[in-house]
Amino acid sequence: FTSMLINVLRDEEPTHLGVAFDRARETFRTQEYGDYKAGRATTPEDFKGQVALIKEVLDALRIVHVDAPGFEADDIIATLVAQARAAGIAEILIGSGDRDTFQLVDDRTTIIYPVRGVSDVWRMGPAQIEERYGVPPTRYSDLAALVGETSDNLLGVPGVGPKTAAKWLTTYGDLAGVIAHVDQIKGKAGESLRAHVDAVLRNRRLNRLVDDVELPVGIEDLARRPWDRDEVHQVFDGLEFRVLRERLFATLTTAEPEAEAGPDVQGEVLAPGAVAAWLAEHAPAGTRCGVHVVGSWARGTGDAEGIAVAAGESAAYVVLADADPADEAALASWLADPERPKALHDAKGPVQALVARGFAPAGIEHDTALAAYLARPDQRAYDLADLTVRYLKRELRPDAAGQADGQGMLDFSPAGDSAAQEAMLRARAVLDLSGALDEELARTGGTALLADVELPIVDVLARMERVGIAVDSSGLEELEAHFAAQVAQAQADAYAAIDDDSVNLGSPKQLQVILFEKLGMPKTKRTKTGYTTDADALADLYAKTEHPFLAALLRHRDAARLRVTVEGLLKSIADDGRIHTTYMQMIAATGRLSSTDPNLQNIPIRTEEGRRIRSAFVVGSGFESLMSADYSQI
Repeated sequence: FTSMLINVLRDEEPTHLGVAFDRARETFRTQEYGDYKAGRATTPEDFKGQVALIKEVLDALRIVHVDAPGFEADDIIATLVAQARAAGIAEILIGSGDRDTFQLVDDRTTIIYPVRGVSDVWRMGPAQIEERYGVPPTRYSDLAALVGETSDNLLGVPGVGPKTAAKWLTTYGDLAGVIAHVDQIKGKAGESLRAHVDAVLRNRRLNRLVDDVELPVGIEDLARRPWDRDEVHQVFDGLEFRVLRERLFATLTTAEPEAEAGPDVQGEVLAPGAVAAWLAEHAPAGTRCGVHVVGSWARGTGDAEGIAVAAGESAAYVVLADADPADEAALASWLADPERPKALHDAKGPVQALVARGFAPAGIEHDTALAAYLARPDQRAYDLADLTVRYLKRELRPDAAGQADGQGMLDFSPAGDSAAQEAMLRARAVLDLSGALDEELARTGGTALLADVELPIVDVLARMERVGIAVDSSGLEELEAHFAAQVAQAQADAYAAIDDDSVNLGSPKQLQVILFEKLGMPKTKRTKTGYTTDADALADLYAKTEHPFLAALLRHRDAARLRVTVEGLLKSIADDGRIHTTYMQMIAATGRLSSTDPNLQNIPIRTEEGRRIRSAFVVGSGFESLMSADYSQI
C-alpha cells in the first residue's frame, strides 16, 4: 500500500487526496441480500493489524482517510467523486482494483487499476473500458449485472458472457431496454435470461454505487496539507520502511514542513598549520566535542581521509592529506588525550580508521549509535540521519546548508566543499545528539550501562578485530576438497537412485517434479511456488519413505553447505594468515554479540564435520590459548 501511495504522490502530484476504507461487512447490500460476498474467506488476522498501520502512515502524511457505517469504500469514493465534479476539479483519479468503480469513469475521471504488484497498472478511461468490455462506463454496471460478479457472490445469467451481454446492451440501449425486450431474445441465452430476470435486477441494485453518503469530511478536506517529517520518521522506523522512506523523501520535494531552527554554527576547512590553534581555542580539556571521521574501514583496518570536529558553536574539518607535521602532532595529541571528551557515532569503525592512520584515540565518552541502541534495543538500525530527526528534529542535508534562514542547518563558509560540509554537519549532529541521548539514558537508567559496559567493549572489540584469529589454511583447504568430494559423491548417488543425471539438485522446481510426480511421494506443505522442498520437509519425507534419492539429497545439501562455509573462511584469510571478522554490538536486543564478514557464530559444533571446521582455528604465534565464552555462561 505504502509503495503504491508513494507512486501516486510521485507520478500524479495530486492537489487533493483521500483514502476510503470499508468499516464492516454489514452494509445495506447485505441487508437486502444475505449472501452478498458470502463466498469470501474471513479477513486474515494479520491483515486486520495492517489496516491500523496503514492509517498510521496516512496520519503521518496528513492524508485524510474515511469510512462510513453501512457503506462500502466504493460508495465513499463515488460520493467524493460527485463532490469533486461539483467543485469543478478538472481531473479526478481513482486508485482501485474493484471493477465496480468503472461506472464512475467519464472524460474527467480515470481509474488507476492495479494489474500486478504496485507498479504495473492500467489507466482506465472511457475508451479503455469500452474497448475492453464493449460498453461505455455508464453501461458497465448493466453488463456486470447480466454477467455477474463472483467476488461479490452475485451470480449472473448462466451461459451469458461479456460479449453476449455487451451485444444486448448495444442493441437495446441499457439494462432496462434489455428487460423490456426479454421475450424477443431468442435461443438458450434468452431462455436463461428470462429465468433469471429477478437476479439480474437484484445485481443491478446492489452494484450501483451510492454517491450521496453522509461523510465526516468533504472534498475540500482532502486538500494536501503539510506533513510531519518527524512523525513520518517514527512511523517508518517502527515499520522498518527504510527504502520506502528514501523514496518518499525523494518524492516529496515541495511543500515540506519546516525544520526546527537549529544553532547558528560556523564551520571551516582548516588551512595547513591551523589545527593546533583551533583545537586550543574551541576544544579545551573538559569540553565534549562531536567527531566525524571520513574514511573507510572493514576487517580490522581502514583509512581516514579527514576529520570533522564540532565544539560549542564552531566546527572544523581537517583534510589529513593536506595536514603538515605540526597539524598531525596537534591532532594526535588531542585525539589521544582522555581529558578531551569526544562523542562519535558507531565509534568502532572510525576508531579502526584512525588507528590505521597512526592515531591512538582515547577519551571517547559517548557513542550516539550505542546510546540509541540502549534506549531502543529492538530497532534494526541506528542511522545518524534518522536519530537526528527523532531527537533533534533536524535534517542532515548538507546540500541545503546556508539556506532557509539556517533552519536546522550549519552555516558553512563558502570555502568548504560538499564532503567537508557533510562531515561538519554530522559532527555537529553527533554532539547535539549525544546531549539528547544523555537525557534519554538518564531517564531509562542506561547511563552506567553505556559508560561501564558498552563503551569499554568498543575498544576491546576493535583490538580483537585488528588482531584477528589465526587459522590453519592448509587444513581448511583439505576440508574444502573433502566436502567437494562428498558433494560429488552424493550427487552421483542421487542421480543413480532416479536414473537421471540432468536434474539440478539445487532447483526446488525440478525437485518438485522428481519427488511428487516421478516418485509419487506424499505432498509436503504447499507454498506459493509449489510444495516445499526445504530441509525439514525433506527430512520428514525421508523418515516416511527411506528413499535412497532423499538420503543422497540430504547428504548433498549438508556437504554443500559445509563446503560453502569453508570456502567463505578461506576467502576471508588476510595476508597475515588470520581472519579479521567484524563484531556487532547492536544486533540482538539482549546485548548478545554477533559477527559478520565472515559470520563465525554459526559454524556447527554438534557434528563431527562441524568440529573439524572449528579445529582449523588455532593459537597463533605469540599467543598461549584460545578462549570461547558462551553467551549463556557470561
